[in-house]
Amino acid sequence: MGVNKRAPKQEERQVPMGETKKHFRKRDAILECLRSTDAHPSADMVHEMLQAEHPDISLATVYRNLALFKQQGKIMSVCTVKGVERFDANTATHVHFICENCDAVSDLHQIHIPDSLNREVTDCSGNQMHSCQLTITGLCSSCLNQEKQ
Repeated sequence: MGVNKRAPKQEERQVPMGETKKHFRKRDAILECLRSTDAHPSADMVHEMLQAEHPDISLATVYRNLALFKQQGKIMSVCTVKGVERFDANTATHVHFICENCDAVSDLHQIHIPDSLNREVTDCSGNQMHSCQLTITGLCSSCLNQEKQ
């Protein structure tokens, strides 16, 4: 007679050795934090945002999981602002604007990167383009308005 094993439920997650479901709650919270904001936060900002709900989450856990998500392609590193890496859960090609005064990083979805760019890169250099990140720097409208006052 064979041993009767219960089939795992769909919603149950297989937990790798050495990890607990607590690790997944934190990991999921970090990814959800990134997906729920368009502020392009740094690891420190993510850590701060999660402190109320997960007071035991460490900054090292945030850094480790951000690195994992980058490796998995779930998030991307947008830029480094004054030595601090900023992240985005929107990995689709889009344009970013970085304010040189207040360090805000925002999306400029209205600006379209033409599909012809891939062909133009190949034509002028012989290189094959896999992705494109366009980052514009300057002063955001808030900082411009403050300057006018």
